[in-house]
Amino acid sequence: MNNKQDVFALTNPIELISGKSRRDLTRDDIINIIIKKKIERVTFRYTALDGKIKELKIPVLNRRQMELVLTEGERVDGSSLFKGMVDTSISDQYVVPDYKTVFLNPFDSGSIDFICRFIDKDGNRAKFAPDNILHSANKMLKKNTGMGLHALGELEFYLIGNTEHDIYTLGRQKGYHASSPFVKTGAIVNEMINHLSQIVGNVKYAHNEVGFLHSVQSDFHEIDGKMAEQVEIEYLPTNIEEAADNLVLASWIIRNVAYRNGFIATFFPKLDVGHAGSGLHIHMALMKNNANIMTGQKGKLSEEAKMLIGGLCRYATSLTAFGNMVSASYLRLVPNQEAPTRVCWSEMNRNALIRVPLAWTNVKNLAEIINPDTFSPLEDDSPRQTVELRSPDGSANAHLLMAGITMAVEWGLANRKEALALADACYVSAKVSNSLSGTGLSELAASCYESAEKLLHHRGIFEREGIFPPFVISYIADTLKNENDKELNSRLMALPEKERLYQSRRIMHRDVHKH
Repeated sequence: MNNKQDVFALTNPIELISGKSRRDLTRDDIINIIIKKKIERVTFRYTALDGKIKELKIPVLNRRQMELVLTEGERVDGSSLFKGMVDTSISDQYVVPDYKTVFLNPFDSGSIDFICRFIDKDGNRAKFAPDNILHSANKMLKKNTGMGLHALGELEFYLIGNTEHDIYTLGRQKGYHASSPFVKTGAIVNEMINHLSQIVGNVKYAHNEVGFLHSVQSDFHEIDGKMAEQVEIEYLPTNIEEAADNLVLASWIIRNVAYRNGFIATFFPKLDVGHAGSGLHIHMALMKNNANIMTGQKGKLSEEAKMLIGGLCRYATSLTAFGNMVSASYLRLVPNQEAPTRVCWSEMNRNALIRVPLAWTNVKNLAEIINPDTFSPLEDDSPRQTVELRSPDGSANAHLLMAGITMAVEWGLANRKEALALADACYVSAKVSNSLSGTGLSELAASCYESAEKLLHHRGIFEREGIFPPFVISYIADTLKNENDKELNSRLMALPEKERLYQSRRIMHRDVHKH
């Protein structure tokens, strides 16, 4: 970036101040920004075991102190941040800033913030940290295949709160792409988009989703009786490590904006029976020489894309251990709710686990159809094809999920014949219904307990090449089993209707701020 480049309203402020891309910033560049903006504190941020961003505030005292902080990082208690995984006897860990993640804190004008990585006493990336596991998986993929993996997340959530006017209300399940005055949270969502765009720069769009509840019914007073509107914010593709960071950062920003407006933002997988659940759909694309290689001849999927799909099909039943981590996840993964229940893929079909969306492969310059008299063609031959994994939800550990996806893709590319055969076997028609009964396709887990069992059964494919440490796999499996939800749906269906609804809501709403 240079100062002569076009400047738009949402251009990253750090890049405007420095005149450089964030990816090229040095320690001295950052110190100059601190001086120029009269920054009072540096805030280190890092993702703990619960998947949420933590913070450490360091006052700015002088240049030498800042040079040391930005060079050596700081020390934290790993046994508290990774309770149950890191022993107190080896708890000290370093947190070291990743310069390219720097941003001006939109909620604290005196702070400049960084995402940090965990480093152990020997100067190595801490093996237990989810973002470091993803980093190792990504390195393995590039080394073994010569390809990179880009990804984006579709982050769905509900905004829950009171509104000033109880008029122009939406109907049940009628929220998809709704606008004001029917939508009441538009200004809040605009604020979220602005902060996200200035910080990470690759927000694609935002819109209201299907879900709307005029009055949430719950035992939890924070949400009981309040309106809930479902929203989706979708990113643009970027390398898979950044994509995971972006999701965690987005959750933090979304919650903060909601809080400052008197609302709760929740990424619950399910808010109520019969209402739309919130997913975290992950799109991905293979890259080679900085080009998307998902499309072959005549706009069809390339062989590499089908190998990617085959890898996802191989790993799918155990990926839920990282992507669907609470009991409520499995009240969303039920038939006829546009949520997958079996391992399959299809073009555009929203009932499939893996979907191939439209991607402008056979058509270009569409605006000419609408604006024939004033149109000038735009030259752009870069492919935009992705494939979408639709099982994950907001309970996911974003870094572990992306690491698992990366390993699935690597397996598919490294095992061409088997991956292509698996992709062929798991293909279903675009017109197929969600039940898929009698197809012989593998079923996804129906509970956290089942996900844990599948993870333990397949642990070898995650632990290969030392990517996932065995103790991390064991810890995740134990955490899932502690949900105590074995045969959850069967137990709920055995209850009388009124009791079933009450117990379902309790499962959906417990740990109000956990997801």
